[in-house]
Amino acid sequence: MFRSRRSLSARQLWRRRCATPGRGQGEGAPPTPEEPHHALRPAALQLFKKLKDEQLWRLAEAVESKGRWDCGCVWFPPEGRPSKQASAAPSVLLCKLYRWPDLRGAPELKRLLHCENYWRRGGEGTAVCCNPYHFTRLAAPESSDASSYKTRETVQSALSNPLHSITNQETTYCNVRGIHDTTLSRGSHKDGHWCKLAYWEHRTRVGRLYSVTEPSIQIFHDLPKGSGFCLGFLGSEARSEMVRRTRKKIGQGLILSHEQGEVWVYNRSEHPVFINSPTLAPVNARGQSVHKLPPGYSIKVFDSQQAERISRCSALGEGPSDLHSVRISFAKGWGGCYSRQFITSCPCWLEILLSTPK
Repeated sequence: MFRSRRSLSARQLWRRRCATPGRGQGEGAPPTPEEPHHALRPAALQLFKKLKDEQLWRLAEAVESKGRWDCGCVWFPPEGRPSKQASAAPSVLLCKLYRWPDLRGAPELKRLLHCENYWRRGGEGTAVCCNPYHFTRLAAPESSDASSYKTRETVQSALSNPLHSITNQETTYCNVRGIHDTTLSRGSHKDGHWCKLAYWEHRTRVGRLYSVTEPSIQIFHDLPKGSGFCLGFLGSEARSEMVRRTRKKIGQGLILSHEQGEVWVYNRSEHPVFINSPTLAPVNARGQSVHKLPPGYSIKVFDSQQAERISRCSALGEGPSDLHSVRISFAKGWGGCYSRQFITSCPCWLEILLSTPK
């Protein structure tokens, strides 16, 4: 009886998905009236037939929760893999069906660290995970459209908008270019962590520095069954209405991961985040780049090799003073395209203080 209920749940989920409009700009462009999933129906039905009931049940839970909690891997058997003539791999098919209708292929996807397939590299004779919420869509590091724009912080702006106005436990230090230097509070890999996190509301840091030792960390405001850095638990006596509204938009927040000298950010909330990192810009870039990361997308926010190249660049004086600091604003952008010129004007933002090797 339990076995048949599981299969029925997956079939009901499929019928509900066929009758439900797309999710909109959060994860893929709004579908046309022809609904792209109708074209995927024959291949998807064949895929569902090859999944065991346990895997169908996990897939149903993952899709119904929209990734709010990890339901585990959905294993597709090696004997059920599509032929070379098939239009898409199981993971691509399910990502197109449930997340990004305009997805073109596997090169646009990145597997997340909590997926077992990330750690075990198998050949043709092994099962593969096709849970669509074990993937994120890659965002281009550089763009010429409005999603990427430049902003510059000068000495004069620093004097009128200082980052050293901190009311909490620790003090960061401001240099002459108006970009705070946090090397004294960062630490190194020998301390057992690869980064520290600081949460800010405007110019005030809320809570203590959060040390990260695991390869990946969830940063969120409201996430069922979530573990990691919960911003919802951080209280503040002087919190404006703007900050309260923005905090509610953090939702599932981010997944921050450290992967072989690279740091990745996956935006799992329903609103965009805005990122400033020295390694997102070209080596000789003047000023600072701020990148918009849509929901469902991920981007490499730090590259150790790129940071080394920048440190050797003679034009470093025009760029950020701290090559191991990444700043992320939730829901609100700053820079030349917005009324907020500086990240300290953003209601809620996060600072990632990467540990330096010693």
